[in-house]
Amino acid sequence: MSELDSGGARHGRQDPAGRGQSGGAEHGSGAVGSISGSTIVHGGGLQVAEVVARQLEALLKASNYGGVKLLLEPVQPVDCAEAIGTLPRTLQALAFRLLPKDKAIEVYEYLDGDVQQSLVERLRSGEVLELVEEMSPDDRVRLFDELPAKVVRRLLVELSPAERRVTAQLLGYEAETAGRLMTTEFIDLKEFHSAAQALDIVRRRARDTETVYSLYVTDASRHLTGILSLRDLVMADPEDRIGDVMTREVVNVTTSTDQEDVARVIQRYDFLAVPVVDREERLVGIVTVDDVIDVIQQEATRDLYAAGAVQAGDEDDYFRSNLFTVARRRVVWLSVLVVANGFTSEVIALHGEVLSQVVVLAAFIPLLIGTGGNVGAQSSTVVIRGLSTQRIQALGAWRTIVREAMAGALLGLLMLVVVVPWAWWRGEGPLVGLSVGISLLAITTLAATAGAALPLLFDRLKLDPALMSAPFITTATDVAGVFIYLQTATWLLNWIGMPL
Repeated sequence: MSELDSGGARHGRQDPAGRGQSGGAEHGSGAVGSISGSTIVHGGGLQVAEVVARQLEALLKASNYGGVKLLLEPVQPVDCAEAIGTLPRTLQALAFRLLPKDKAIEVYEYLDGDVQQSLVERLRSGEVLELVEEMSPDDRVRLFDELPAKVVRRLLVELSPAERRVTAQLLGYEAETAGRLMTTEFIDLKEFHSAAQALDIVRRRARDTETVYSLYVTDASRHLTGILSLRDLVMADPEDRIGDVMTREVVNVTTSTDQEDVARVIQRYDFLAVPVVDREERLVGIVTVDDVIDVIQQEATRDLYAAGAVQAGDEDDYFRSNLFTVARRRVVWLSVLVVANGFTSEVIALHGEVLSQVVVLAAFIPLLIGTGGNVGAQSSTVVIRGLSTQRIQALGAWRTIVREAMAGALLGLLMLVVVVPWAWWRGEGPLVGLSVGISLLAITTLAATAGAALPLLFDRLKLDPALMSAPFITTATDVAGVFIYLQTATWLLNWIGMPL
């Protein structure tokens, strides 16, 4: 993305290892800009992008191109991108062409993938090539991942040799790894450099690098040997050697590290950027916090869709998809659940005799299977979250399962206080009340145990717990709950002398 130190943002200070010391980032949320006669205050009232989008569309339809330029001039690139992205497709390319060249490149990097693709199709080849050439390597790779292979090959050939080499390098790494996510635009120094020499290097290269807050030290073979912050460099004596100022204990990731693990490293150590090394421990790039935020959002979206048994594309905007695509993404797991819940119907059919004798038993089936499903969903949510944050490792798998089973039993006991008297009264006798009470306790315990065990099992089998757990827990608790309930009622009927 754009430079971490741009856009009026002030990031937290870092120690030599890159950890923030001054809290979070302060963004220019109080900035005020005049837009077509309206005063817009960031962070309050109407969103800037919404106001800009409305005025932008009106000006374009009126062919007031001078007004468009004046409108977009004071607007931050990210707000420009959002405003242009909401325009009709026919107006997006026109609005984009009216941006100044330098701003257009930055705005393009903030656009959604589908808007970027649309602009590639609508802009002249020379304009597209210029945009792609000036993009940062990591953003260019993300764009290429979305474009048709034929278009990517054409653009690669037309890139400058240096940019072509960097882009091919990043595309050579596996998807969703640090190598694919990183940028090669960083500042590296040598231990023999003086602080004064290092500052000169930073000044010369600052415009062409992703961030200047973290500076990396390499040897003649490009092996990562140390790190220092810009603050440490500025405070050092001009004659001090970098080797004497830097920190040699450097936290890093490899090119094959999964992007989620990269995000955890940056989160754990409060980094603004983390260095990426290859198998030979040579520094090949850095992953910045702004890219990690995108990863966190992407992974969170996947997990939410998976928890709802909805299949979603990685970068797709679900709410912009057509109805057929929406239905296709939902129907797979719904079909699986329909077939699986056929077992519930079979269990009920097998216990038709007890239901015919005590018809009121059927009234409590929805309550029991609904309670089991809810308890199981709660347990699975807690465990999946623990797996995602890696906090569950401290407790251990077996202790987690036992803990959730005990929680399920306690929940069942608490609900007995309300449910059993009601069932006793509604069934006009102890049979229904006892059947519901015993079954409720067993179902909540079983559901909580399954809700904890299944995500752990799927994680051990290298399957996605978020995707697999919900359907399986729902089906298992429904079938098992109905079976336990009706079998309990059958046993009680036989016990009181009413054989079936």
